[in-house]
Amino acid sequence: MNLSIITKYMFLFFGGIIFIYMLFVICSYSIMLIFSLSKLRKEAKLDKYETDEDYLAFAYSKPVSILVPAYNEEAGILDSVHSLLSLSYPQMEVIVVDDGSTDRTQDLMIRHFQMNKVHKVIRQQLDTKPITEIYQSSIHANLFLVVKENGGKADALNAGINASKYPYFCSIDGDSILESTSLLRVMKPIVSSNEEVIAAGGSVRIANGSDIQLGNVMNVSLSKKTMVVMQVIEYLRAFLMGRIALSKFNLVLIISGAFSVFSKKWVIEAGGYSRDNVGEDMEIVVRLHRMIKEKKLKKRIEFVPDPVCWTEAPETITYLRRQRRRWHQGLIESLWKHKKMTLNPKYGAVGMISFPYFWIIECMGPLIELGGYIYIIFAFITGGIYLEFAVLLSLLFILYGSIFSMASVMLEAWNMNTYPKIRNLFRLVILSFSEVFWYRPLTIIWQCEGILYFMLNRREWGKMERKGLSKKGLEE
Repeated sequence: MNLSIITKYMFLFFGGIIFIYMLFVICSYSIMLIFSLSKLRKEAKLDKYETDEDYLAFAYSKPVSILVPAYNEEAGILDSVHSLLSLSYPQMEVIVVDDGSTDRTQDLMIRHFQMNKVHKVIRQQLDTKPITEIYQSSIHANLFLVVKENGGKADALNAGINASKYPYFCSIDGDSILESTSLLRVMKPIVSSNEEVIAAGGSVRIANGSDIQLGNVMNVSLSKKTMVVMQVIEYLRAFLMGRIALSKFNLVLIISGAFSVFSKKWVIEAGGYSRDNVGEDMEIVVRLHRMIKEKKLKKRIEFVPDPVCWTEAPETITYLRRQRRRWHQGLIESLWKHKKMTLNPKYGAVGMISFPYFWIIECMGPLIELGGYIYIIFAFITGGIYLEFAVLLSLLFILYGSIFSMASVMLEAWNMNTYPKIRNLFRLVILSFSEVFWYRPLTIIWQCEGILYFMLNRREWGKMERKGLSKKGLEE
């Protein structure tokens, strides 16, 4: 057998592996789409505002400390805090943790909310960098500013946990804005579960392009920048398909750090947020799953699709690349750190289903997909026996990359109706078809960089540019 024949069969074998992998991915996403459709169909029949009233009375028994880790967030911190102060929740406190900012974050908070230095008892339940000052607002008694030495987001969250007084805490990014009912709705599974649910996360939507004033979303609209709109589509697919389905069976390993609620007791018992992981939000969820399985406890971690958190998305390739590289590196670090859970019956469905799914599809998927793109390009150039196979593989990529994105857009329009204008929906649908041809390959390359960074043990959080969500800043 000569070399050319061996090469041909190796190439076909490689293509077959990619083909089987894509079929597996498409089947997995199809199953998740069915479960998501069923869940959203049930919720569509409910009067959400009437249900809010029912839960409002019960929420008095579950007071919440809202923690806002902030490092150089002067562009959006005031909008974020204003949105938190206007939440429809009976008992809460807002703690902004200034993690050694070098911009005007601290000055803006003190001046705008008329804050004074106070003495507040801190229970040192988790190790953190030293806290230097604590301020309390004279116009909002439940608003505090904790100033500490820089230690990273995880360290800031741990400091906020130490400073908090309530049994539940909600972590919010410094550039995020909550709708008035968001906290109440994300707390529903916790309030109604008799402490079975120990953590819950809500949906995150991109606010770029919307009209936001004093922390309130006045009018929802899409950004004029195509790169931002592609992220909107990506978020819809991640939240409305994957997490709804995984949450149904207590298999979710990621609830967004931009908007999630935890039982403080269990987070402290698990050791708090890890300062050694790039993706501290996923790692704490995985660690909680591991702890409750090892202790043989009947606890759940849920995703709630309805409560919405608005956040600022990167608008340039440079910053988006850094974000996606960091996210994927954090994913791999969390999976590797808890690798003993993979295919381990001791950890139930989380070990037998969630971990293999995240390893095969979420973690290694970018490498296989990148190989698929290279295969298709090579096959179209060389032609011959590979061409028909490459066409078939291309159709699978389009089905995976575009059809599921379009389905997520339709789910959002049907159930959430966040983007009510027809022209916005039309634009989302049209761009979802283009995803596989340019946006998906870019994100795959950036995710592969995350894999390389993990292998080289490089830890670069990277600076993220913040422009703020308000069209006109609160402070000049």
